[in-house]
Amino acid sequence: MKRLASLVLFAALVCGAVFAGGSKDSASDQSLKKVMDKGVFVLGLDDAFPPMGFRDSNNEIVGYDIDLAKEAAKRIGVKLQSQPIDWNAKEQELNTGKIDCIWNGFTITADRAKVIAFTKPYLKNAQVVVVRADSPVKSLADLKGKSVGLQAGSSAADAVDGAADFKASLKGVVEFKDNLTALMDLEIKGVDAVVMDLLVANDNINRSGKAYRILSESLSPEDYGVGFRKNDLALMNKVQETLEAMAKDGTIAKIATKWFGADISVVGK
Repeated sequence: MKRLASLVLFAALVCGAVFAGGSKDSASDQSLKKVMDKGVFVLGLDDAFPPMGFRDSNNEIVGYDIDLAKEAAKRIGVKLQSQPIDWNAKEQELNTGKIDCIWNGFTITADRAKVIAFTKPYLKNAQVVVVRADSPVKSLADLKGKSVGLQAGSSAADAVDGAADFKASLKGVVEFKDNLTALMDLEIKGVDAVVMDLLVANDNINRSGKAYRILSESLSPEDYGVGFRKNDLALMNKVQETLEAMAKDGTIAKIATKWFGADISVVGK
């Protein structure tokens, strides 16, 4: 019994270190020091993912996540560098050291948590289906025998894979390099629907004015987190600590209201 209790305690300690607020950082973890020494915090993102991170009319990378990260970096004492990456190879980009984190509407999943250290969730989201406004499709069942588009390597792909019956009912799944390209194909009727993040879908419809609508039936709820290399707990915990301070003093509420019209953040809540 004592041996079993010891094993359970050990497992709990190991699991607790995976997410922010876990056990103390290892003495060999130099992740925060490395960022402080170089004076730059490199954020990896898909730069066509509004409103989280995207290029504005001046070709500057802007967005909700960018504003959060800029303020966090400023408080930590370093400059933010936004680095566009191949989203389909995001884990490799992180592990090769090209970037310090993935901060771009990055969905926390069990599979990703096996190889990436995540902060606590900072936004709640869902995978939804977007169709043309004139489409006869009213529900997921109505997509039987039809083509669905999504971004390659995205949580939309995970959501479709996780809904086995739904996927089996489809004519096919078409992968695109990003959500904007998928929506362009939807507009010209190349696909019948696009699966994507709710926050991104709402932003695109509001920003573009295109005749799209979102089905009320979603595929799966999800949480956004900031992803780090598995052993970079010192850096991850510093970012988490900074986000919580930003929530406490009202900074995150202001940033969320700017981008979403209301404080929808879940940091510290």
